[in-house]
Amino acid sequence: MNAPNYPLLRDELAARLSFLPDKPEETADSSLRALWFTAAGTPRSAPAAMEGELPALTAAQGQELRELIGRRLAGVPLAHLTGRQHFLGLEMLAGADALVPRKETELLARTAIEAAQELAAASHKPLVVDVCSGCGNVALALARAVPSAQVHGADLSEAAVRLAIRNAAHLGLPGVDFRAGDLLAPFDNAAFIGRVDVLTCNPPYINRAKVERMPTEIAAYEPRLAFDGGALGISILMRLLDEAPRFLAPRGHLIFEVGAGQGAGLVKRLKAGGAFTEIAPAEDETGVIRVIAARR
Repeated sequence: MNAPNYPLLRDELAARLSFLPDKPEETADSSLRALWFTAAGTPRSAPAAMEGELPALTAAQGQELRELIGRRLAGVPLAHLTGRQHFLGLEMLAGADALVPRKETELLARTAIEAAQELAAASHKPLVVDVCSGCGNVALALARAVPSAQVHGADLSEAAVRLAIRNAAHLGLPGVDFRAGDLLAPFDNAAFIGRVDVLTCNPPYINRAKVERMPTEIAAYEPRLAFDGGALGISILMRLLDEAPRFLAPRGHLIFEVGAGQGAGLVKRLKAGGAFTEIAPAEDETGVIRVIAARR
């Protein structure tokens, strides 16, 4: 069998793949390089695959590459094929057990890291809780950036929790505690009630009516539990806003991601609720509110 023809394969991906806007790191080049490294037995995420020289492939590996390309063209997410996804400098394990981390969620992680770093700078060891943790990307980014923080995460999906635990070991952050349970239920005890300094959440926020119309790459391969936000897309968000004050310490931070178009209404609700004294929406590069930070 002839060696894989890189330009030909790249052009095929460019012509036949629809690249999703929520994964801007995926291009024909980065996708092919990521699959190439995976076929060679050294899997990398799309951004990591853009670094270094491509390895030579054996005949068997060349066949594996062609099979991986076929599966990608059939709609299987790149991160499911490589088992890797880049998130805020972390090369994470990825798979079908949890939502593939998106670059847009880095805004949530950066906002939470800033809050935790301020507390750490004041000689405080912040207690951090991340709910709807998925594969653990936000919790682990916080733990890496703020070593003094006590970081805990939870997800309703036991499979996602197992992946998060694997990621903690993979990244050398075994001190991060992940639990299975519904939203804040795993922390409903004296160690957390009224004591959480930073509470983060990337909840499901897609309107249920839109779920079936989502691209096949998402709807057919990623766990529905991770993006179905109920009839209006905000059922989990409403629960979070109601339950969070009970867990937050005085001056504690609640920081959560919202869907495009949801921000203004949720800011208004937070202001009307009276549980928070400071409410600061954060916009993405297009000027859309995607994160809300509120403080007790």
